[in-house]
Amino acid sequence: MKAALVELISKISSGCMSADEILKVADEAAQAYADPQTFLAANPDINYDDTFPIPLGEWVVVGSLPETVLFQADNYMDLFALIVASFGPGVDFNIKPKQLAKTEALTALNRIQVQMGSMNKQNGGYTLMNFSQLLDDELQVVLVYGDDVPRVLELCAEVGIAAAPSLEALKVAIHV
Repeated sequence: MKAALVELISKISSGCMSADEILKVADEAAQAYADPQTFLAANPDINYDDTFPIPLGEWVVVGSLPETVLFQADNYMDLFALIVASFGPGVDFNIKPKQLAKTEALTALNRIQVQMGSMNKQNGGYTLMNFSQLLDDELQVVLVYGDDVPRVLELCAEVGIAAAPSLEALKVAIHV
């Protein structure tokens, strides 16, 4: 389990987390998956109980990802603003978050995906992927190199974390 978590977190963090950070999160999550009660007893500061819709190990992964890796928002304009901010001021984008304000969800997500897919071509662009169960926000995604999408889906299935390419999932959800 730990090896799969290390590989998964490495792939979804796209260089935004150090190897030490990745190992720490993977180790804690593996412990939480293996023995939730012991993990909670050893970590009383963890805000988790049995009413949460995801296992404790997944909670540890999701809660440990920095905001430059896991993007959470209630609309696509805010989501894209977070993504743009994560790249810093030196990266130019063809669209601006406010241009998504009055567009329908599918149109907005398609524009974001086209923009992200055109970046980092040597790794197949970026693909927005829904990651884990929604907790407090309407949208919860990670950016994955396009070339890594099949492996990320395999790893998510292996560790039991829900994941899907965002654009395809939205098309299925609205039956396009």
